[in-house]
Amino acid sequence: MKILVIQIKMIGDVLTSSILFEALRKEFPEAELHYMIYEHTYPVVQNNPNIDKFIFTDKDRSLRNLIQMTKKEKYHAVIDVYSNLKTALITGFSGAKFRIAYNKKYTRPLCTHLFSRNIQAQTNAGAAIEKRMRMLSPLSPNFPLEIKPKIFLTEEEKNHAKKKLEKADIDLFSTLYMIGALGSSEKKTYPLPYLAELLDEIVRRTDANLLFNYVPSQKTDIENIYQLCQSETQERIHLDIYGKSLREFLALTSHCDALIGNEGGAVNMAKALDIPTFAIFSPPLNKENWNMYEDGKKNVSVHLKDYQPELFKSKTFKELSKDNTELYNKLKPSLFTDKLQHFLKQNSK
Repeated sequence: MKILVIQIKMIGDVLTSSILFEALRKEFPEAELHYMIYEHTYPVVQNNPNIDKFIFTDKDRSLRNLIQMTKKEKYHAVIDVYSNLKTALITGFSGAKFRIAYNKKYTRPLCTHLFSRNIQAQTNAGAAIEKRMRMLSPLSPNFPLEIKPKIFLTEEEKNHAKKKLEKADIDLFSTLYMIGALGSSEKKTYPLPYLAELLDEIVRRTDANLLFNYVPSQKTDIENIYQLCQSETQERIHLDIYGKSLREFLALTSHCDALIGNEGGAVNMAKALDIPTFAIFSPPLNKENWNMYEDGKKNVSVHLKDYQPELFKSKTFKELSKDNTELYNKLKPSLFTDKLQHFLKQNSK
């Protein structure tokens, strides 16, 4: 029996949807499990023992080619977690007995089982986890309500990162934080002066060493944050230590006491490494959908809606996106300093 899961989206989504493979492997240990993803997202699922085959695609690969390939595999089930028009056609023409997707006008005539994206989470795993797990229910009644995503690093990768930190004279017996300084876009990035204020508070409270998650093309913005920080904070920032690949970032993060910064893929990856997280949501995002495993201690998040809910009444995502800058500027560090201090107390050496 072959089963295909389709998640042609970003890194955080690909990682989150990988939970389906752990569940499928436990329920169907002899099944052959395939994952269709963009190739650049592969590092977050690399070495996952529950996935037998990866099918890499990109925007240039033709739809006809993907449909033909999928039909040739003769899947028993295709689970289309992405559920856009392209993947709906791949799923619909796959010939699989079970063609599972989210309920949309173009998936209805093509799929055998449809699910709403809008659910009320029953556990602190959150809606993003539970709505994915629910997609497995047509295959068996035995699947759990939630499973936590996991990243599989090798000992060699972790040791290499440890040596890199030690070479930079970073004491691993002292507190070390990874800072998610920049979001996936400018609109998802907490105002840099506010972030610098938070970094000053973190160093003042913990005397921690700070690593930044960034790529070389973002160095100008990173240096701007550095310049906004107080001199005592600058002494604790190690700009030359960063992940030169996604796997190296993951290995470095595995040695940190927490990841603090903008909500996004890096936060989801840290959670999958069992590293505590403090996430700052941009105003248009639905916190309830992505605050996975939030417990107020190990995983914490903040959103302007937590403090000024009246600003979000009857507002659409489009309206919130238009007012993003104005709303972000209202999320001043002073609003959640107590919450941050509590988190630091729980997650520092």
